[in-house]
Amino acid sequence: MTAVFKRILVALDGSNLSDQIMNGLEQVHMEPTTHVIIAHVIANLGADPDMAADRPQVDTELIPHQQLEKLQMYQAALPCKSELEIVVGDPAEEIIRLANIHQADLVVMGSRGLTGMKRILQGSVSSQVVEDAPCTVMVVKLK
Repeated sequence: MTAVFKRILVALDGSNLSDQIMNGLEQVHMEPTTHVIIAHVIANLGADPDMAADRPQVDTELIPHQQLEKLQMYQAALPCKSELEIVVGDPAEEIIRLANIHQADLVVMGSRGLTGMKRILQGSVSSQVVEDAPCTVMVVKLK
């Protein structure tokens, strides 16, 4: 039996690896009633703690025009309803927060497969999301 996800959050970091994540999304059965939220988190470890935690902080001026166009291109190619969410903060925390806000059934994101000291120093966003997300998480291994 194939699972049908109604609300899918796709986390893209703006790198050239985003194509691979979107290709991974193609493996998920989507119907016209599926709603996809394409999320881009602008990393800001010193995020303002007084910002409203119950709604995304959309500010398209914070993202380079070329990245915004690429996100819009991904959105236009989807076979269902979709929206863009651009937020500032800790990537793992923001992805989890957006998954909760949008009541996502699935989060699709990438993993660079960092190991050793790089993983210790940079942390693993995908590991934290897998552990703390309120829904299923599909991690696309990036090459």
